Amino acid sequence: MAAAAAGQSSALKSYLSAIRATVNAALCLQNFGSMLVERHNKPEVESGFNKELLLTPVVISRNEKEKVLIETSINSVRISICIKQSDEVEELLVKKFVRFMTQRAESFVVLRRKAVPGYSISFLITNFHTESMYKHKLVDFVIQFMEDIDKEISAMKINLNARARISAVEFLTVFT
Repeated sequence: MAAAAAGQSSALKSYLSAIRATVNAALCLQNFGSMLVERHNKPEVESGFNKELLLTPVVISRNEKEKVLIETSINSVRISICIKQSDEVEELLVKKFVRFMTQRAESFVVLRRKAVPGYSISFLITNFHTESMYKHKLVDFVIQFMEDIDKEISAMKINLNARARISAVEFLTVFT
Protein backbone atom coordinates (compact mmCIF):
# COMPACT_ATOMS: atom_id res chain seq x y z
CA MET A 1 0.00 0.00 0.00
CA ALA A 2 2.80 2.41 0.93
CA ALA A 3 4.72 1.45 -2.21
CA ALA A 4 1.70 2.28 -4.38
CA ALA A 5 1.33 5.66 -2.68
CA ALA A 6 5.04 6.35 -3.15
CA GLY A 7 4.74 5.38 -6.83
CA GLN A 8 1.80 7.72 -7.29
CA SER A 9 3.60 10.60 -5.62
CA SER A 10 6.65 9.87 -7.79
CA ALA A 11 4.46 9.98 -10.91
CA LEU A 12 2.88 13.22 -9.69
CA LYS A 13 6.29 14.73 -8.96
CA SER A 14 7.59 13.89 -12.43
CA TYR A 15 4.37 15.23 -14.01
CA LEU A 16 4.62 18.49 -12.08
CA SER A 17 8.36 18.86 -12.72
CA ALA A 18 7.74 18.47 -16.48
CA ILE A 19 5.07 21.18 -16.28
CA ARG A 20 7.36 23.41 -14.18
CA ALA A 21 10.23 23.10 -16.69
CA THR A 22 7.97 23.76 -19.68
CA VAL A 23 6.24 26.78 -18.13
CA ASN A 24 9.59 28.14 -16.96
CA ALA A 25 10.95 27.89 -20.52
CA ALA A 26 7.75 29.37 -21.99
CA LEU A 27 7.86 32.45 -19.78
CA CYS A 28 10.60 34.14 -21.81
CA LEU A 29 8.22 36.91 -22.86
CA GLN A 30 8.87 40.37 -24.25
CA ASN A 31 6.83 43.44 -25.00
CA PHE A 32 5.45 43.28 -28.52
CA GLY A 33 2.99 45.79 -29.88
CA SER A 34 0.16 44.88 -32.19
CA MET A 35 1.04 44.68 -35.87
CA LEU A 36 -2.50 45.74 -36.80
CA VAL A 37 -3.34 48.60 -34.43
CA GLU A 38 -0.78 51.17 -33.37
CA ARG A 39 -0.10 51.53 -29.62
CA HIS A 40 -2.03 48.39 -28.75
CA ASN A 41 -0.50 45.41 -27.00
CA LYS A 42 -2.80 42.42 -26.95
CA PRO A 43 -1.83 38.89 -25.89
CA GLU A 44 -1.01 37.20 -29.19
CA VAL A 45 -1.93 33.77 -27.83
CA GLU A 46 -5.48 35.08 -27.31
CA SER A 47 -5.89 37.13 -30.48
CA GLY A 48 -4.09 34.74 -32.85
CA PHE A 49 -3.95 37.32 -35.65
CA ASN A 50 -0.30 36.68 -36.46
CA LYS A 51 0.45 32.99 -36.79
CA GLU A 52 4.19 33.66 -37.05
CA LEU A 53 4.20 34.92 -33.45
CA LEU A 54 2.68 31.70 -32.04
CA LEU A 55 4.79 28.73 -31.01
CA THR A 56 3.64 25.13 -31.17
CA PRO A 57 1.29 24.30 -28.26
CA VAL A 58 2.57 21.67 -25.81
CA VAL A 59 0.31 19.13 -24.11
CA ILE A 60 1.67 17.40 -21.01
CA SER A 61 -0.59 14.52 -20.05
CA ARG A 62 -0.55 12.35 -16.95
CA ASN A 63 -3.45 10.30 -18.28
CA GLU A 64 -6.33 10.94 -20.66
CA LYS A 65 -8.33 12.82 -18.00
CA GLU A 66 -5.50 14.84 -16.47
CA LYS A 67 -3.51 17.09 -18.80
CA VAL A 68 -2.09 20.58 -19.27
CA LEU A 69 -2.00 22.62 -22.48
CA ILE A 70 0.71 25.30 -22.67
CA GLU A 71 0.30 27.77 -25.55
CA THR A 72 3.09 30.28 -26.04
CA SER A 73 3.51 33.41 -28.11
CA ILE A 74 5.98 36.27 -28.13
CA ASN A 75 4.18 38.26 -25.42
CA SER A 76 1.92 35.80 -23.57
CA VAL A 77 1.47 32.25 -22.33
CA ARG A 78 -1.87 30.51 -21.81
CA ILE A 79 -1.85 27.53 -19.45
CA SER A 80 -5.00 25.38 -19.56
CA ILE A 81 -5.51 22.63 -17.00
CA CYS A 82 -7.84 19.65 -17.29
CA ILE A 83 -8.57 18.56 -13.72
CA LYS A 84 -9.02 14.84 -13.03
CA GLN A 85 -12.71 13.87 -13.01
CA SER A 86 -13.02 10.14 -12.49
CA ASP A 87 -16.73 9.98 -11.70
CA GLU A 88 -19.91 12.08 -11.75
CA VAL A 89 -19.37 13.40 -8.23
CA GLU A 90 -15.91 14.71 -9.11
CA GLU A 91 -17.28 16.22 -12.33
CA LEU A 92 -19.88 18.14 -10.32
CA LEU A 93 -17.36 19.22 -7.67
CA VAL A 94 -14.86 20.41 -10.29
CA LYS A 95 -17.58 22.29 -12.17
CA LYS A 96 -18.72 24.09 -8.99
CA PHE A 97 -15.15 24.78 -7.81
CA VAL A 98 -14.08 26.18 -11.19
CA ARG A 99 -17.22 28.32 -11.34
CA PHE A 100 -16.42 29.67 -7.87
CA MET A 101 -12.85 30.49 -8.94
CA THR A 102 -13.75 32.13 -12.26
CA GLN A 103 -16.29 34.39 -10.57
CA ARG A 104 -13.37 35.75 -8.55
CA ALA A 105 -10.95 35.98 -11.51
CA GLU A 106 -10.08 39.61 -10.82
CA SER A 107 -8.61 38.56 -7.45
CA PHE A 108 -6.31 36.11 -9.26
CA VAL A 109 -4.60 38.39 -11.75
CA VAL A 110 -3.59 35.62 -14.18
CA LEU A 111 -6.83 33.56 -14.08
CA ARG A 112 -9.04 33.67 -17.18
CA ARG A 113 -12.80 33.88 -16.77
CA LYS A 114 -13.42 31.34 -19.52
CA ALA A 115 -11.37 28.19 -19.98
CA VAL A 116 -10.18 26.82 -23.30
CA PRO A 117 -12.72 24.27 -24.62
CA GLY A 118 -11.91 20.78 -23.34
CA TYR A 119 -10.08 22.08 -20.23
CA SER A 120 -11.31 22.95 -16.76
CA ILE A 121 -9.49 26.21 -16.04
CA SER A 122 -7.02 28.52 -17.81
CA PHE A 123 -4.38 31.05 -16.82
CA LEU A 124 -3.08 33.84 -19.04
CA ILE A 125 0.35 35.25 -18.24
CA THR A 126 1.47 38.25 -20.27
CA ASN A 127 4.76 40.11 -20.51
CA PHE A 128 3.31 42.74 -18.13
CA HIS A 129 2.86 40.05 -15.47
CA THR A 130 6.47 38.90 -15.85
CA GLU A 131 7.65 42.52 -15.62
CA SER A 132 5.69 43.27 -12.45
CA MET A 133 5.99 39.85 -10.73
CA TYR A 134 8.77 37.35 -10.18
CA LYS A 135 8.84 34.70 -12.89
CA HIS A 136 9.64 31.86 -10.50
CA LYS A 137 6.74 32.93 -8.24
CA LEU A 138 4.32 32.74 -11.19
CA VAL A 139 5.54 29.23 -11.99
CA ASP A 140 5.29 28.25 -8.30
CA PHE A 141 1.72 29.61 -8.20
CA VAL A 142 0.62 27.46 -11.15
CA ILE A 143 2.26 24.32 -9.72
CA GLN A 144 0.91 24.96 -6.22
CA PHE A 145 -2.55 25.54 -7.68
CA MET A 146 -2.39 22.18 -9.46
CA GLU A 147 -1.31 20.39 -6.28
CA ASP A 148 -3.92 22.09 -4.12
CA ILE A 149 -6.89 21.67 -6.45
CA ASP A 150 -6.46 17.88 -6.48
CA LYS A 151 -6.31 17.87 -2.67
CA GLU A 152 -9.35 20.16 -2.42
CA ILE A 153 -11.48 18.06 -4.78
CA SER A 154 -10.51 14.86 -2.90
CA ALA A 155 -11.31 16.45 0.46
CA MET A 156 -14.66 17.74 -0.79
CA LYS A 157 -15.52 14.29 -2.16
CA ILE A 158 -14.66 12.61 1.18
CA ASN A 159 -16.75 15.19 3.09
CA LEU A 160 -19.66 14.75 0.69
CA ASN A 161 -19.57 10.96 1.08
CA ALA A 162 -19.39 11.26 4.87
CA ARG A 163 -22.40 13.59 4.95
CA ALA A 164 -24.32 11.28 2.60
CA ARG A 165 -23.54 8.30 4.84
CA ILE A 166 -24.73 10.13 7.96
CA SER A 167 -27.92 11.23 6.18
CA ALA A 168 -28.61 7.69 4.95
CA VAL A 169 -28.08 6.23 8.45
CA GLU A 170 -30.44 8.81 9.99
CA PHE A 171 -33.03 8.19 7.29
CA LEU A 172 -32.87 4.41 7.67
CA THR A 173 -33.10 4.48 11.49
CA VAL A 174 -36.77 5.43 11.09
CA PHE A 175 -37.49 2.06 9.47
CA THR A 176 -35.76 -0.10 12.09
